Amino acid sequence: MDETGLSANAANHVPLVPADFLERAGATWPEKTAVIHGSLRLTYRDFRDRARRMASALMRRGIGKGDVVSIIAPNTPAMLEAHYGVIMAGAVLNALNYRLDATTIAFILEHCGARLVLVDREFSALTEDALSRMDTPPAVVGIDDELAASGDLIGEVDYESFLAEGDADPDWPRPANEWESMAVNYTSGTTGNPKGVVFNHRGAFLNAMGNAIAFGLDSHTRYLWTLPMFHCNGWTFTWGVTAVGGTHVCLRAVDPAPIFRLIGEHRVSHMCAAPIVLNLLIHAPAGVRRQFAHRIEIATGGAAPPSAVIAGMERMGFRVTHLYGLTETYGPSGICAWPPEWEGLELDEKATRMARQGVGYPTLEGFRVVDPATGRDVPADGETMGEIWMRGNTVMKGYHRNPDATAEAFAHGWFHSGDLAVMHPDGYAEVKDRSKDIIISGGENISSLEVEEALYRHPAIMEAAVVAQPHEKWGETPCAFIARAPGHDGLTEAEVIAWCRDALAHYKVPGTIVFCDLPKTSTGKIQKFVLREQAREL
Repeated sequence: MDETGLSANAANHVPLVPADFLERAGATWPEKTAVIHGSLRLTYRDFRDRARRMASALMRRGIGKGDVVSIIAPNTPAMLEAHYGVIMAGAVLNALNYRLDATTIAFILEHCGARLVLVDREFSALTEDALSRMDTPPAVVGIDDELAASGDLIGEVDYESFLAEGDADPDWPRPANEWESMAVNYTSGTTGNPKGVVFNHRGAFLNAMGNAIAFGLDSHTRYLWTLPMFHCNGWTFTWGVTAVGGTHVCLRAVDPAPIFRLIGEHRVSHMCAAPIVLNLLIHAPAGVRRQFAHRIEIATGGAAPPSAVIAGMERMGFRVTHLYGLTETYGPSGICAWPPEWEGLELDEKATRMARQGVGYPTLEGFRVVDPATGRDVPADGETMGEIWMRGNTVMKGYHRNPDATAEAFAHGWFHSGDLAVMHPDGYAEVKDRSKDIIISGGENISSLEVEEALYRHPAIMEAAVVAQPHEKWGETPCAFIARAPGHDGLTEAEVIAWCRDALAHYKVPGTIVFCDLPKTSTGKIQKFVLREQAREL
């Protein structure tokens, strides 16, 4: 009861639960196509009933509140169904990155205490290897997806038989408290074991709503799953698309040919992808690339997309929205919102503005650039560097079984991102580097992202990463690792350095150029820690 004498009750206060999005969609659009996967079509009634059956089957096996259910699968209907059925049972979903090695997968399954793991047959051998390394492996259900190209089915029962164990009874146990855990996602750390980021119902619900608002989702949306659902639960678009009654178009693997084909066949309206995927689309063979009569909205994030990549996508007819966030913030927590006065800018200038991380999401309470030494906001001058701090309902509960890391991340009542940024006079933040990636040369700070931005504008460069290289006189100097674009094998070190001298202050120009394939994490991010080790040995 508050000062007015009124109190919360069952009529005016219920927990925010993302699984309710599917209940509403199933009742509102029962015959509408909810999921497209190869020749398979699921209506929202089908989708809802299959998720309910999964919840029922799990509960009949004694899996419920607080128990962890893992899944190793690409962007398939089963993966999407797990994002509802597992949490409908009151359990905690652990969507595993199938690009990880068996040792890491075994660690995650052990660390989160998985009771059961759902496995797409393409990843059966990987899973069996991981399970063989465990003292107490979880039960296994094998998924026989019609589009899986290889792999033997494993497990005590197949997925469809498992669903048949349950029923579509609507009375699944809704949580009494929206703070209850409903997902745990493991970060792909560069050193040490990955950390388990714990989500709750309230945060997932609100971030899904933030996505719908920020990215303009509605019942006409046709969303192509180019973003892995294992990555922050698909940045919570797994729930956001369903919330508005949109259509999920599944995609097992990222490949430019099927992406362009599916966009045309299903008139895809929205998709998300890391900058590396945008780069693949830009550099796709001419026979694969297609022009479309309709506009496709594409959101990118995970790393600052170079302005040249943004401009390249715009030229192909995609409208790029730059989102910013981390696993710890349920995926997107910032957006480069587009003010009307930017519409008249030239394409290259628009792309430069669009590369900013922007402002906080509509469902995030606080988004600042802070001097970590003082805890005060940096001047909004576009030059003074600070760290992005955030807080709100869409920040993780904490790291699973890691109180020290949780306390460090939440110092001073804010989540510390580790991203170094400036604040522009218009209130838009722009990330300049990760704190560990800044290069200090002769006492001057050099943003590796600024140098990479210049490199990406070269038409013969497909990918670039810049790290610090030890230097006897200056302490550190930039070292650039470059992947040439197709058909540009003749690009030389001298040409790259000359290009940089025209675009950058001379002390920022890389002293060393290395042409190679760039090492990447399992989520497609360039592994700068590997490149730093290589740079030390040059």
